[in-house]
Amino acid sequence: MTGRIRLLLADDHPVVRAGLRAVLEAEPDLEVVAEADTAERAVSLAGSSDVDVVLMDLQFGSGMHGAAATEAILAAPGAPRVLVLTTYDTDADILAAVEAGAAGYLLKDTPPEELAAAVRTAAAGSSALAPSVANRLMRRMRVPGTALSKREIEVLQLVADGLSNQEISKRLFLSQATVKSHLVHIFGKLGVDSRTAAVAAATQRGLIRR
Repeated sequence: MTGRIRLLLADDHPVVRAGLRAVLEAEPDLEVVAEADTAERAVSLAGSSDVDVVLMDLQFGSGMHGAAATEAILAAPGAPRVLVLTTYDTDADILAAVEAGAAGYLLKDTPPEELAAAVRTAAAGSSALAPSVANRLMRRMRVPGTALSKREIEVLQLVADGLSNQEISKRLFLSQATVKSHLVHIFGKLGVDSRTAAVAAATQRGLIRR
C-alpha cells in the first residue's frame, strides 16, 4: 500500500475517539478521515468514505452491535479492513468478531506503538490479535472438546442476562428442547450442575460478560 492509511474511528465515546485520533495521527503514515458514534453510522461511512481501515468498538450503548456492523461493512465489495478495538476479551465477543470477518482484535489498553503497528498490519491484509486474544483462540483449538461453541456461549450469555429457557428460545429462534440440550452440554463442559454455577464458572473463565 502506498501513501497514507485512511482510518475511520467507530466508538460512542467522544473522549475515546479524540484520544485515538491524537495517538494515530502522530504517525506520519496514518490519517483519521472520519468518525462514527454509532455502529449504523460506521456502516454508512465505511461504504461512502475513502477508508482503508475501520477501528470498531463492540458496544455502542444501543442499536447495532460492533460485530454486526463489521459483518455489514465487509459484505460490500471493496470494503475496508475492520480492526476491533474494545475493552472486552471474552470468548463471546472474540468469536463474534472473528466470525464477522474482523482483520484483528485489540484491547483498548494496547500501547500506542502496537496499535499503530496493528493498523498497518490490517491495512496490508494480515491479521492482528492482542496476545491475550490469540492465547484464548489457541486454547480453544488445543481442547476443542471442552470449549463452548459459539451457540452455547450465546445461550449462556442470555442465561446470565436473566432470560428463561422460553425467552432464550424466542430470542435465538430455537426450540425449548434445543435450548435445554445446549444447557446440558454447557453443564458437562464446565463441570457444573446448575444455571447459576454455569454462569459463575463461565464468567470466571472469561467466556461471557456479566
